[in-house]
Amino acid sequence: MNADDFPTPDVDVESVDPDTLKDRIDAGEDVTLLDARMQSDYEEWRIDGENVTSINVPYFEFLEDDIDEDVLEQIPDDREVTVLCAKGGASEYVAGTLAERGYDVDHLEDGMNGWASIYEAVEVERYDGAGTLLQYQRPSSGCLGYLLYDDGEAAIIDPLRAFTDRYLADADDLGVDLQYAIDTHVHADHISGVRDLDAQNVEGVIPEAAVDRGVTYADELTTAADGDTFQVGDAIIKAVYTPGHTTGMTSYLVDNSLLATGDGLFIESVARPDLEEGDEGAPDAARMLYESLQERVLTLPDETLIGGAHFSDAAEPAEDSTFTAPIGELVEEMDALTMGETDFLQLILSDMPPRPANYEDIIATNLGQNAVDDEEAFTLELGPNNCAASQDSLAGD
Repeated sequence: MNADDFPTPDVDVESVDPDTLKDRIDAGEDVTLLDARMQSDYEEWRIDGENVTSINVPYFEFLEDDIDEDVLEQIPDDREVTVLCAKGGASEYVAGTLAERGYDVDHLEDGMNGWASIYEAVEVERYDGAGTLLQYQRPSSGCLGYLLYDDGEAAIIDPLRAFTDRYLADADDLGVDLQYAIDTHVHADHISGVRDLDAQNVEGVIPEAAVDRGVTYADELTTAADGDTFQVGDAIIKAVYTPGHTTGMTSYLVDNSLLATGDGLFIESVARPDLEEGDEGAPDAARMLYESLQERVLTLPDETLIGGAHFSDAAEPAEDSTFTAPIGELVEEMDALTMGETDFLQLILSDMPPRPANYEDIIATNLGQNAVDDEEAFTLELGPNNCAASQDSLAGD
């Protein structure tokens, strides 16, 4: 049954917009969610939080006039409950059905699609290079990007196609000219916004080392080789080749203050090595990852901030609410960064989560081999990112 097929409830049902729900969760309020999606969808991807109580009862349990008492007993009647689904149609119907029975309910506007539209910009306060650095955060998938601006110019690292207009609007609001749109690698969990921004007169940049994977549009963009630099006002962004997660993985050192590591290193884990060459090629990729971390990343000063392209539920934000941490702190907390190569390989190769949903289609799209419209692109990247080597945090182990 599609969202449009559900009848309009006989009672008025209030809705809550995704930003408001997130504000409540961030503020530490106790929030009770009734997720009306199928159990498989719920188990793969849902809204969580320290003070979030999440209950999964699929919408079809509410389609009969006489709802089973066992179903109703799962739903608290002593507090407000927010019902959600994929797009908002089923949740409005379920909420109306419960409201008729005296429950205090509302429903999430646009469902999980609305949740996936949340995109926040937070200043990286510990960044001490030239200009200002913002971290874009997408809580639904843990995607992170970085906007550097200084003296009327700006660059975006790891932009998402779904938010192309947002970057341009933010640059306009800040009174800066968006000069560069830079990718760290061929992403497997979301559709890159580099080509769309390039079409809007922003210089698109992809790693030179990624071109041989079959990038069809490389001649149309700028390629970044190890050591290449990009000027943004008085700030310098330097390409640092760090293969492992992919053969083309390239980090970017932002004015000697923050290393945007893409999917090479996160604040709670390291990259998984199997998304390009599969299980067979994972050991060799893991060796490259170990060398990149030991020789290219951990040799930077301890105070250099690490900012990955993702965060997981295990990640704890810094005091400035960004998912960044100094290299020295990560070395102290993450055993994977101090162990020898043999132990590193054993750890990384033995604890990989399921691959990202639709990752083969997403990679093909990011290579330019698969054309999708905006709606299909948005749908492809829904769900968890799963780009880290471990389903749990490696920090503190």
